Amino acid sequence: MIVRNLSDANQTKRRIVSPDGNWESTRLLLKEDQMGFSFHITTIYEGADFQMHYQNHLESVYCIAGEGEVETLADGKKYPINPGTVYILDKHDKHILRAHKEMTMACVFNPPLNGKETHNAEGAYALEAEGIAE
Repeated sequence: MIVRNLSDANQTKRRIVSPDGNWESTRLLLKEDQMGFSFHITTIYEGADFQMHYQNHLESVYCIAGEGEVETLADGKKYPINPGTVYILDKHDKHILRAHKEMTMACVFNPPLNGKETHNAEGAYALEAEGIAE
């Protein structure tokens, strides 16, 4: 059994802050945990507006708090995000995420992240990245 506390994990290398200042993410479950997916609590800062394209991962995102929108670039559709909303990037969807108010999100990635990933120039995470040594 794996048991972790978010407050405790926030004080470790599991908390990653984006170089661009748009988000921070605490990675509660990673590839090394051998569950087949990773689980993160991510904060998207108010005013963030950035493009992502997870070419190597599928992601499900559940909004716990805050307000924003996600726009799919293939068709230009915008979807409001507020507490209780889930969006699933099941086709490696190229998208823009906007936070009108700071958002707290629960995120699941498949395949799982190793730990230290941040978005590359295309808005993707590398398939293989450095893990977190605790």
